[in-house]
Amino acid sequence: MGKGRLEAFSDGVIAVIITIMVLELKAPHGKEFAALAPLAPALLTYALSFVFVGIYWNNHHHLLHAAQHIDGRVLWANLHLLFWLSLVPFTTGWVGEYPSAAIPTAIYGVVFLMAGVAWLLLQRALVKRDGPTSLLARAVGRDLKGKLSALLYASAIVLAFVSAWIADALYVLVALIWFVPDRRIERSIDPIRDSGPRAP
Repeated sequence: MGKGRLEAFSDGVIAVIITIMVLELKAPHGKEFAALAPLAPALLTYALSFVFVGIYWNNHHHLLHAAQHIDGRVLWANLHLLFWLSLVPFTTGWVGEYPSAAIPTAIYGVVFLMAGVAWLLLQRALVKRDGPTSLLARAVGRDLKGKLSALLYASAIVLAFVSAWIADALYVLVALIWFVPDRRIERSIDPIRDSGPRAP
């Protein structure tokens, strides 16, 4: 099965997710800079969620670029990932409205934790389709960053009931860990690219 339709569909869903998030932002009631102050939690939560969704889009592109084939298992794993990402606008709006509340902050983490689990399942489905000796399998490796992220999300969910700000700090830490695109796949592809003809 070709990858084009899967990539196009995923790109479209992610674009809609970002659009919904920005549409949830409300215009300030006033024309001075001070009018932005009440909206600061919503703007910061939107910015963090935008970074997270952007990270998923970036790494999804790299992942599918390295994969050779897809099958039905991959299609469902990809839909599973998109399901959790589609909940991001809902949790972003909730946290933006109640930034210091434990339950919205914890649910925000649950959605991204489950998106991380879905990401690992998608990786596994693609590796199983391409085989354990494939380029993708070598690139993914043990995925220590993915496992560390899951641990940080789980910790943040629990700590949200102690302090929402501590949980928020852990969410920002996860974003910082992944802010630079995952280079494992790029490093695996580079030798193949370098072996080809060079432009003058």
